[in-house]
Amino acid sequence: MWPSTRCLAPGFFRNSLDEFKRYSRIAIKFEALTTPTKAFPLIQFKSVDDITKCKRMSDKDIGGFSTVNLDFHEATQDEPSHARFYGKISTKLPEDLPQVQRTGYAGWRTWDRGYTIFGKLLWDVDMYNYLAIQFKSDGRKYFVNVQTESIVPTDIHQYRLYTASPGQWETVLIKWSDFVRTNYGQVVEPQRDMLTQKVRTVGISLIDRIPGPYDLCISRMWATNATSDDETLWNVKGVVSGLNRPTDRFNKVRIEKRSSREHTR
Repeated sequence: MWPSTRCLAPGFFRNSLDEFKRYSRIAIKFEALTTPTKAFPLIQFKSVDDITKCKRMSDKDIGGFSTVNLDFHEATQDEPSHARFYGKISTKLPEDLPQVQRTGYAGWRTWDRGYTIFGKLLWDVDMYNYLAIQFKSDGRKYFVNVQTESIVPTDIHQYRLYTASPGQWETVLIKWSDFVRTNYGQVVEPQRDMLTQKVRTVGISLIDRIPGPYDLCISRMWATNATSDDETLWNVKGVVSGLNRPTDRFNKVRIEKRSSREHTR
């Protein structure tokens, strides 16, 4: 019997072992029967290797001129270790590609996490209320993007990343129910709940189409219930916003008004 291509993929057996340990811990501690209290990491930029877990994207992929960079920065006395997402947005159209009618976007997302002996490796955040993000923004209109293992693979769930203190480190908590389902720049109706049991990727994009430089630093993204046991949340520096707030309908209206005019990918 010959091993399949998936079995020979880098990290297959390591990922399978990690998943086995996770399932064992859940069974032994009956975690599936109780509300989790600790942080559930999705992406943490602790080393240069964590940058390799992310895919860079921009309109340059289709012939545009926007640039995108994602660099790692070590922790200092004033800042946590983080990835710096930066570059320059250009709305210039390529002269030799008449089919390209719109440019001016950049972003990054985590790569698909591969397979294990249990199947495709996905995040199950169904028992968590919030997605938490520790970041430092220049104040531009960034969006948080979440992809799930849905029937329509091009669906993206989006939420506007509001900043309370541009140029300063802060942390925002976003309810999973506040994300808006979109597909190629348009809000999809009906707005079904996100498939939080099967999250494929997370990432951030800039799609305001305003020419010029952009600069956003991200330290980590994690699922949380914002309890006192989430040491990650209570040890972050700077402002923490979004905790125990009502559903942000204003955010959804903003996306609906602009979705038909801006590209999400």
